Amino acid sequence: YQRKYAYQEVSRTLCQPQTKAEVETQHFYVDVSTLSLNTSYQLRVTRVENFVLRTSKPFSFNATAAQPQYFKYEFPEGVDSVIVKVTSAMAFPCSVISIQDILCPVYDLDNNVAFIGMYQTMTKKAAITVQKKDFPSNSFYVVVVVKTEDEVCGGPLPYYPLSKDASPDEPVDQHNRQKMLEVTVSPAITSKAYVSSMLFCLGIFLSFYVLTLVIACWESCRQRKRKGLLVAMDSPSLDTGHSRSIPDSFRGHAPYNSYGYGSFGNGTSSSAEGGVDSVGSTDVPYGYAGQEQFKRRTPSAPMRPLSIAMGERSLENVAGRPRLDSLSSVEEDDYDTLADIDYDKNVIRTKQFLCVADLARKDKRVLRKKYQIYFWNIATIAVFYALPVVQLVITYQTVVNVTGNQDICYYNFLCAHPLGNISAFNNILSNLGYVLLGLLFLLIILQREINYNRALLRNDAHALECGIPKHFGLFYAMGTALMMEGLLSACYHVCPNYTNFQFGECPPRRPRAAPRAAHRLSPADTSFMYMIAGLCMLKLYQKRHPDINASAYTAYACLALVIFFSVVGVVFGKGNTAFWIVFSVIHIVATLLLSTQLYYMGRWKLGEAGARGRGMGLPRCGGCPGTASSLPADSGILRRILHVLYTDCVRQCSGPMYLDRMVLLVMGNIINWSLAAYGLIVRPNDFASYLLAIGICNLLLYFAFYIIMKLRSGERIKLIPLLCIVGTSVVWGFALFFFFQGLSTWQKTPAESREHNRDCILLDFFDDHDIWHFLSSIAMFGSFLVLLTLDDDLDCVQRDKIYVF
Repeated sequence: YQRKYAYQEVSRTLCQPQTKAEVETQHFYVDVSTLSLNTSYQLRVTRVENFVLRTSKPFSFNATAAQPQYFKYEFPEGVDSVIVKVTSAMAFPCSVISIQDILCPVYDLDNNVAFIGMYQTMTKKAAITVQKKDFPSNSFYVVVVVKTEDEVCGGPLPYYPLSKDASPDEPVDQHNRQKMLEVTVSPAITSKAYVSSMLFCLGIFLSFYVLTLVIACWESCRQRKRKGLLVAMDSPSLDTGHSRSIPDSFRGHAPYNSYGYGSFGNGTSSSAEGGVDSVGSTDVPYGYAGQEQFKRRTPSAPMRPLSIAMGERSLENVAGRPRLDSLSSVEEDDYDTLADIDYDKNVIRTKQFLCVADLARKDKRVLRKKYQIYFWNIATIAVFYALPVVQLVITYQTVVNVTGNQDICYYNFLCAHPLGNISAFNNILSNLGYVLLGLLFLLIILQREINYNRALLRNDAHALECGIPKHFGLFYAMGTALMMEGLLSACYHVCPNYTNFQFGECPPRRPRAAPRAAHRLSPADTSFMYMIAGLCMLKLYQKRHPDINASAYTAYACLALVIFFSVVGVVFGKGNTAFWIVFSVIHIVATLLLSTQLYYMGRWKLGEAGARGRGMGLPRCGGCPGTASSLPADSGILRRILHVLYTDCVRQCSGPMYLDRMVLLVMGNIINWSLAAYGLIVRPNDFASYLLAIGICNLLLYFAFYIIMKLRSGERIKLIPLLCIVGTSVVWGFALFFFFQGLSTWQKTPAESREHNRDCILLDFFDDHDIWHFLSSIAMFGSFLVLLTLDDDLDCVQRDKIYVF
């Protein structure tokens, strides 16, 4: 159905054929047709003044739905591309800006303006970059058409009531749909600007490579000098013939009594226990918490030097164990990798005071293979992401180039510099930092792993028994995720729109009017930001809990679930009360389950025999302490949970056994419950960002808790991680400032999105969002370095003197 409109004045600009010169006389016919009866009209022919637009000279004019306007522009010598900017003080009526070749007829009507050339819908701003190579005549027409309806620009669809006596075909009077516009054609940037911008981008990120190399050389020289000094002090004295004694504090680790507890948490063990040779130890019983006695190793031989004892211990660990490296695949769940019985594992992990040595008892080779799976899984995921993403965005860019419809992609058109078939090359180039800095992080991790493996081959005491256990698989996964973030963000910016937003780093809200196939949004196409946040949390937890960290399969399954909820929330969550209720319940239940898992170090289960939890403050979910229960796992669970809460919290009113963990988990639950309540009450349209905010809040909370507990435990932060923390915080602040500038958004129509467009602010090539790319890539790289170097101060501290929190 085509609605009919009534106009009092209609005009068209006649097209001049290319074969006719301006001095020749041309004859033409004018046909007039109307639906009105007995209407008189006046025909007037006038010459169009200022028909040819001048470079960088603004020109103002009026246009209506019945009076379209178009003007001619000719490329001057030495100008290869120009940008056509059209502005208006009034958003409505909606209009269309079209760039067409010099051909007749000119398509300047609402129903045919999209037939040829490039076009955009417009409210207050429009900008189209035109390249000389696309127009053989070195000139083009700028066509302005005012639409009869405003719906495509985000305006309401008008309601025209029909009277009883009116005919459905009677023309509708739209009154005065007139729009005042101003057009300016300015030269675009030259090829020199492209080259200088690319060199600038490369220079910024390659400088990090140079800085890293300088710091590595400085650190290597410092270590060499320190090692030479230690060797000199260990050499026999010329006077006495005995080696000089070196205090522990000089060697780089704290004195033995700097921590008031040992590896078994009884508060009386001395630090020498960590350096005892296990070959010469005997097993003696001792009691724990009033329960059955179990074995504790005590020395039966005199104390020997730390390096000798650790060397023999490492040889003992290797001897008598199967050759695990010969297996093609080693799964942690295939067998128990602890040397002790299962009961001993429960006791150790549920002590009131834990040290890293208690949670670093599994075979290093098995754990190395376990954490390598993180890297191989994310590499596989990256391949399956990248291939369809690249294919999709190439198709989108081809559609834009062939059809000329620039409403498909949500660029910042005032700062969109094309290169070849790519419409906004600057938005793609600015993502180079993610890839280069991600690669640099992988190289740093590789160097650290090589040095660590060499130390293990030398049976170095510090590498074997000191510091946080070194596992590099998660670091490799983080570096790969950072590189993939850059690749997928670049793919997103080839043609940013609603159907591919999850490739990028900026998940926006669902648009108010999404005419382009919202059902094409695929659950497999999501952002790597969720994975980066999840991997950072896992790495932070793994530092002091290497034996009980989540496996790669569990972690990626949970991330897949998060991505699933992200897609469902974006598609169905807007204003859907049922969805928000279900999501909030799942959020709270998941928070409680994770809190219980973290509080009890995984040593709890519902529906099993009570022998697991006796005497250790665990949920007695299988029956009374010390008795076995034959109830199935789903029988009486709620009753037993309520019984435990009553006996432990009401009847006895006992405090938490693990106070530090309880503080963290209480704060985490308060934040997560608050976020769940906020989502349920407010129900924000921007669900993807809301979900990402949940992950970031939990990551920041855990990181702050880690720093506080580290300082509270008497540890210190070295200079390099301290500088990384301060510098990264500052860079994140500036990055977020540019991120929230909002240069475009597909939560609105393309015409309304262009109202947020702004000019370039850096080198006339990069806009605010490009600077966000620069700064956020640097900030993520700095954040990874913080996680990498945060516990370097513990490299010379024995693991039975390092707190677990």
